Amino acid sequence: MILHNKIDSQLESWRTRVTKLLKESGDKVAGEVTISQVYGGMRSVKALVTDISFVDPTVGIRYRGHTLPVVLEKLPKPKGAEMPYVGGLYYLLMVGEFPTEEEALEVEAEWAKNSTVPDHVFKILRGMPKDTHPMALFSQAILGLQVDSEFAKRYAEGMGKKALWRPALDDAIYMTSKLGVIAAFIYRLKYGDKGEPFYDHDADYGANFARMMGIKDKKYEDMARLYFILHADHESGNVSAHTMHLVGSSLADIFYAFSAAMNGLAGPLHGLANQNCLAFVMGIHEEFNGVPTKEQLAEYAWETLNSGRVIPGYGHAVLRVPDPRYTEQFNFGKKHFADDELFQIVEMMDEVIPAVLKEQGKAKNPWPNVDAVSGSLQYHYGIKEFDFYTVLFGVGRALGVTANYVWARALGQPLERPKSLTTAMLEDIAAK
Repeated sequence: MILHNKIDSQLESWRTRVTKLLKESGDKVAGEVTISQVYGGMRSVKALVTDISFVDPTVGIRYRGHTLPVVLEKLPKPKGAEMPYVGGLYYLLMVGEFPTEEEALEVEAEWAKNSTVPDHVFKILRGMPKDTHPMALFSQAILGLQVDSEFAKRYAEGMGKKALWRPALDDAIYMTSKLGVIAAFIYRLKYGDKGEPFYDHDADYGANFARMMGIKDKKYEDMARLYFILHADHESGNVSAHTMHLVGSSLADIFYAFSAAMNGLAGPLHGLANQNCLAFVMGIHEEFNGVPTKEQLAEYAWETLNSGRVIPGYGHAVLRVPDPRYTEQFNFGKKHFADDELFQIVEMMDEVIPAVLKEQGKAKNPWPNVDAVSGSLQYHYGIKEFDFYTVLFGVGRALGVTANYVWARALGQPLERPKSLTTAMLEDIAAK
């Protein structure tokens, strides 16, 4: 497989680079930790390493060092499509280089070849209670794939740790190839015809997902490609990515680790932001029986803030500019359905809310983030079931966290085990 060969060709230089860094500079201080960080969820503590992505405060997410506009421009696209192959993005994340169209298509072909979901996984999902949350179904399905883990098999056979990245990559391809199918089946099972989706080997990952979801509008194929690319990774400190790394550091296989990551994504403070933003937009639409004036929206925003609530979708822990993931989705909506009333509210919020937040003076970053628009776009194409949105997020996030998992095994990253302190110890530190 092309990804095996490309990673294999880089490994010696990467391992030498890491060994040299640790040997010559391993005792140098990378950052300090304050008591408030220890008690405050380790926010901004520099304690993880990833070469897959980086959140640059001035330009937003960088994939392998490249900004989103550059990534979307340079990745090869299907004929007649606006958005790139998802397989091309996976190649970039895994290899660190932009693929040719042929190389992107090789990844797409690997996904197609491995896209068949075992019958027992469908049976597991059909056997769950009807009111089971889509994310619980998604996590169960991922665990249902674990029986076929090549990594677990090779580890049990005694494969050396330096070689374990190979079956880890096999598992990554095996799992990611099926996630779109599983997600579409969960959607059908919960809200549709309950049928099992068909993966067309002649179509790419994004087009397949759109068709398996039963969405007739051809533009949703581009929307799916864009959505999965934009949500692929966001450094390693967010809950889902960090969970994946932590569980994987125990040498648990990719299925155990990714299922755990999705359980973290299901938490309201991590994966539910996009649906909260959409609910806010829909609340505005209901309040004004359509699209309000700018003056009405500003007044509504002030009433929201003065009541002690926040305006969802605005602000970011790291960024100090508008989130480019928001910008790309906003531009897509503006181009294809500017007359959609919910999108018109999103557009008006973009014009009104930053000024309100600046005047209030509490927000370090008054600009919209990715969640401010993503739900509205999915809603436009008929995906109106809020509980399903986090599953969509999870399919995209798999691309980045599995790339991180493979490279963590390739570079021999150790078991994660931070040290804990008692409150009394922290009080002693504070007293000194």
